Amino acid sequence: MTATLLAEQSDLTSHPQHVLREVFGYQTFRVGQQEVIEAAVAGQDSLVIMPTGGGKSLCYQIPALIRDGVTVVISPLISLMKDQVDQLKANGVAAECVNSTLSREALQSIYQRMHAGHIKLLYVSPERVLTSDFIERLNHLPIAMIAVDEAHCISQWGHDFRREYAALGQLKQQFPHIPFMALTATADDATRGDILHRLQLNEPHIYLGSFDRPNIRYSLVEKHKPVSQVIRYLETKKGLCGIIYCGSRKKVEMLTEKLCNNRIRAASYHAGMEADERAYVQEAFQRDDIQIVVATVAFGMGINKPNVRFVVHFDIPRNIESYYQETGRAGRDGLPAEAMMLYDPADIIWLRRMLDEKEEGPQKQVESHKLTAMSHFAEAQTCRRQVLLNYFGEYRDKPCGNCDICLDPPKHFDATEQARKALSCVYRVNQSFGIGYVVEVLRGMQNIRIRENGHDKLSTYGLGRDHSHDYWVSIFRQLIHKGLLHQNITRNSTLQLTEEARPVLRGDKAIELAVPRLDTAVRTVKADKLSSKNYDKKLFAKLRKLRKSIADEEGLPPYVVFSDATLIDMADILPTSYGEMLAVNGVGQRKLEKYADLFLDAIQEHLTGHG
Repeated sequence: MTATLLAEQSDLTSHPQHVLREVFGYQTFRVGQQEVIEAAVAGQDSLVIMPTGGGKSLCYQIPALIRDGVTVVISPLISLMKDQVDQLKANGVAAECVNSTLSREALQSIYQRMHAGHIKLLYVSPERVLTSDFIERLNHLPIAMIAVDEAHCISQWGHDFRREYAALGQLKQQFPHIPFMALTATADDATRGDILHRLQLNEPHIYLGSFDRPNIRYSLVEKHKPVSQVIRYLETKKGLCGIIYCGSRKKVEMLTEKLCNNRIRAASYHAGMEADERAYVQEAFQRDDIQIVVATVAFGMGINKPNVRFVVHFDIPRNIESYYQETGRAGRDGLPAEAMMLYDPADIIWLRRMLDEKEEGPQKQVESHKLTAMSHFAEAQTCRRQVLLNYFGEYRDKPCGNCDICLDPPKHFDATEQARKALSCVYRVNQSFGIGYVVEVLRGMQNIRIRENGHDKLSTYGLGRDHSHDYWVSIFRQLIHKGLLHQNITRNSTLQLTEEARPVLRGDKAIELAVPRLDTAVRTVKADKLSSKNYDKKLFAKLRKLRKSIADEEGLPPYVVFSDATLIDMADILPTSYGEMLAVNGVGQRKLEKYADLFLDAIQEHLTGHG
């Protein structure tokens, strides 16, 4: 089946199930896909809320191949458009993207093919789609539908508001009878309402899918020695792809340097780098030439790499939507993945201070609410997944069994004695020092600063020497969270007693705290436990190697050839014929014609012991 065939209406592309199987190589739809696709095929407007990795793209790609005309897909990033187009072309679909990197000749060639009816999906930026020239072109075309990807960018209540997206309602006015589909993975009630209002969707079919990503294990680790903690974590992830998010460019560069000095190959990515540098890192990561990228939030939306096995947050994000979207870049292939965050309550205090400096208004109120929700998620003592899903209005009765709280529930103890020692020491040093210094006094450390201040003569000096530095840091952080201490960010994060501390200091009130978690390691998913299937792991490794050589030769990311999930399926089913190969998830007609012989030969060689 060729791209030209798929650019025309035919019996081959008349039914969603047939397109799913013959073009994309999947045997069954994921939850929600079929009802969304059928509504779009019928010409209905749609709002689709579906988790990252839940198969949103197929919701408009399949109707595009069934309906007459070209489907226009509005996408915010060139890299995201290019990735989608590469994958569609690999499946034999006539798709192109129009962006600022194209020459005038290349642009004209695409437009000519579009007007000749030889393109089924055209990806375009929101800025270009609203130009008078582009709208004039659309007026002379049969349009199948218009899809708006990353639709949360439309809403002022969303976490990633973009002004160019907000104007897309004009497009619906221009083409009122063309079906629109708005898609996003992250939208709370306010954002969903705003998307519907701004896009002026007409009696839309609304699909609100589960936000749950059951294959992702969520965990938080108290931040003590963050660089060492990350290095220890990465030592359990050799050979796997991951992203580490940092809160600033400076931290990105620092951490990348530390990792490289510890023989962990990693690359930096942030907005301060030259465009060609960023493009090189992103492409190398997509092609598995670089396994680990240390990045700011500038890295991500254009990443559609399915085999990212872990996402680490070196710093806490500003809101749950960002956390959900960034962690959602792990495990898009449905295989086990991890989201690990290092957490220090001082990071929240710092973000709160930055927010306080902003101009008053509704946007500031929204950001403040979202930061508070993020803080509650980090401090939660109950199932992480329940807290995360509750934020999006999805309630679960049972804990997930796949987060740090479920796997290793926090233990509590009567911490009245420890609390009194800690609070008393803050009082004795005149509420003029931060956590680190107060802990040193409490543990009886001998240094010049303590001696010069005369704090080695205090009654609280050395009272806490029976516990480690990290133990006391954890105690102080919990006292801050419980409201007994205030960390004054405007005075070098000095600790100050609150009214709530008085009854504890007087001995009138007991206090319970969580036993500090001093083991900074995280329960991890082993590299060889990617699937519950009893697949041939040696064959899987050989197939990955073959895939990489094919991808390099064709100038494509390996997952465009086949995903890890497809290779695991091959290593499980062990196909020896074209018919058996078509039963493998992710093998459609085009990929069968193009790659089947190479992979069947590799499987046969392995089975006969010659590989």
